[in-house]
Amino acid sequence: MNARWAWRDRGSATIEAVIVAPAFLLFVGLIIGAGRVALAHQSVEAAAAQAARTASVARTAGQARADATSTAQNTLANQGLHCATLTVTVDTTGFYTPMGTPARVTATVVCVVTLADLSVPGMPGTLRVEATAGSPLDTYRGR
Repeated sequence: MNARWAWRDRGSATIEAVIVAPAFLLFVGLIIGAGRVALAHQSVEAAAAQAARTASVARTAGQARADATSTAQNTLANQGLHCATLTVTVDTTGFYTPMGTPARVTATVVCVVTLADLSVPGMPGTLRVEATAGSPLDTYRGR
């Protein structure tokens, strides 16, 4: 009687592998994709914070924009994030407020991250990640 049951189960391991293996690979791909998205968000937030801080210590609005852009690019490169497109926008209107008036500089970093190399069904080919951070300007310094 055992031989009869063994004959009926023949090939079931192959069928199970054919069903389970793609599901497992999809699950692993989704985990890797979620990790890359989380790291991209963290890196862009760090780049925005560093860009805003760098812009706040600049002496002029033009220098603040240039320094913030350079800092954001360097921060993303140091963190290993490669953007398909990178946009750094710096709001320097605080530089034009009168001395003694509290003012801020804000930096917005937009990075389009490529995810197409993951080849996971349902995952977009690119992801737009955006972060904004601000930093106060010294109230009593010459502007």
